[in-house]
Amino acid sequence: MTRIDAKFAALKEQNKKGFVAYIMGGDPDYDKSLEVMKALPAAGVDVIELGVPFTDPMADGPTIQLAGQRALAGGMTLEKTLQMAREFRKDDSTTPIVLMGYYNPIYNRGVDKFLDDAVEAGIDGLIIVDLPPEEDEELCIPAQAKGINFIRLATPTTDDKRLPKVLQNTSGFVYYVSITGITGAAEANAATVAPEVARIKSQTDLPIIVGFGVKSPETAKSIAGIADGTVVGSAIVNQIAEGKSVEDIAAFVKSLADGAHAA
Repeated sequence: MTRIDAKFAALKEQNKKGFVAYIMGGDPDYDKSLEVMKALPAAGVDVIELGVPFTDPMADGPTIQLAGQRALAGGMTLEKTLQMAREFRKDDSTTPIVLMGYYNPIYNRGVDKFLDDAVEAGIDGLIIVDLPPEEDEELCIPAQAKGINFIRLATPTTDDKRLPKVLQNTSGFVYYVSITGITGAAEANAATVAPEVARIKSQTDLPIIVGFGVKSPETAKSIAGIADGTVVGSAIVNQIAEGKSVEDIAAFVKSLADGAHAA
């Protein structure tokens, strides 16, 4: 059982919805990014999604693209992102960390070396958005063999024919993308998302966590209410971009977490 499995089992036992927070590793710089990361569990975050900056992202809207550019300009790398996880783990051995990014830096490092380093750094899951299920032998299967969950995205365009393929080697949780398009664009709508979550739930026992377009405590509550939890990324990254203090960012994250947990 991974930390992710344990976390969602505990939430289920408490009849509580989960809250996942995304930050870009190294944004606006390594030290502040690590401070923000360390503040997340006390703010109510159940799972941390840690972005690996990449030059050519395909799913990220302007907010997260700019965060990636700031991080890269500051010298952030995959190795330094793993180092952030190592530093975080010195004080926190229980909060799950999911690395979110693209395959190129992992391929460049070498899959076996990357997975060994990720396990050693305390990484629990991967979301690699440009590796479809047809490429499971590349990273998904080797990652699961090392005890790392491989989390897949399902979207409004994942039809009934495609869904079983998407789910076949997924573990940890299913990340449902609530809108078509990029992160941070439209506002998620619980009435639209609910039937899709029900459709996915009929095919899997994994928790369904909904992200994209969740920007406020009210939306976090309404979306978590029809799923097993919610993810917020761009709204948190915006706070970082605005130069808010770690305390102010943590207070904002807590308002979102409280919203999700109130569902």
